[in-house]
Amino acid sequence: MTMPETPTRRSVGVKNVTVGRDVVIYEPANLYGCELGDGVFIGPFVEIQSHTRIGRGTRVQSHTFICESVTIGERCFIGHGVMFANDMFREGKPNPDRESWGKIVIGDEVSIGSGATILAVSVCGGAVIGAGSVVTKSISEKGVYAGNPARLLRRL
Repeated sequence: MTMPETPTRRSVGVKNVTVGRDVVIYEPANLYGCELGDGVFIGPFVEIQSHTRIGRGTRVQSHTFICESVTIGERCFIGHGVMFANDMFREGKPNPDRESWGKIVIGDEVSIGSGATILAVSVCGGAVIGAGSVVTKSISEKGVYAGNPARLLRRL
């Protein structure tokens, strides 16, 4: 009879994070190598990876995943279960070269509904992304966007 192997265990936590004043992080959360501005709120079960900046007054709700090299502006709202993805699997498999991954930039006062997916794009300030939407192209005009792929429903 063979004995079962013991898995390598790694703890979640908040490591090497630069934080401003009045930041709230609900645990469990996994944040590392990122920067959080003043008054940022991070809900439970959130992961924020390295080289990411979350602007002042932004709220990130539970179960959200923010990959590497994302910039989120000030006073944004990121709903529950939002996924940010910047490795586009162009070769049909994960790309180990982080330098070739796309960058994601979210402007100020952007609201992203629960369950949305944001790919390697930029979103202008003041845009609203509907729940469950998939943003595959950059958004440069303030408005309400929804669907898969997300499209402009109305200008704001």
